[in-house]
Amino acid sequence: MSPFDKAWSPYVAGILIGLLQIPAFLMIETALGASSSYVTVGAAFVGLFDSSLLNIDYVARHITANAKNLWQVALVAGIGLGAFVSMKMSGAVRAPISPVWTKALGTSSTGARYAVAFVAGFLMLFGARIADGCTSGHGLSGMAQLSVGSTVAVAAMFTGGIATALLLLRRI
Repeated sequence: MSPFDKAWSPYVAGILIGLLQIPAFLMIETALGASSSYVTVGAAFVGLFDSSLLNIDYVARHITANAKNLWQVALVAGIGLGAFVSMKMSGAVRAPISPVWTKALGTSSTGARYAVAFVAGFLMLFGARIADGCTSGHGLSGMAQLSVGSTVAVAAMFTGGIATALLLLRRI
């Protein structure tokens, strides 16, 4: 059996992600996080069409080409690239989307998958902005720094995720 025949070990991947905290703190004095990268990219894109938005302090902080903003954008791009490479190396095949979703959305399986992914991603990003951080920011960085707020946020994320899964599987 070659290393390309199976999925990557979640333990090894978790350790490697955790070790990324070290260069983040040493080189750019910031922790891992992903949700701010969406704000950085979104602000840069919107700034092309309406530069007056760049005067808003929140937007201006995220559009600045500093190490923290660029690190987070590179991290998210690397996550996407790594997931794609892992899928290709392991030969994983995506399970078809439930017929319930295709019927409810009145679209094809592919269209339903993209619609559900977009809405779910938007809701996750919206929640991350409200919580002042995403799952990677709170779960990896905040808990590594023994932050009480991050510990509470991660507990709430797990509770919400489990409840949602049980609801979608009709176990509640």
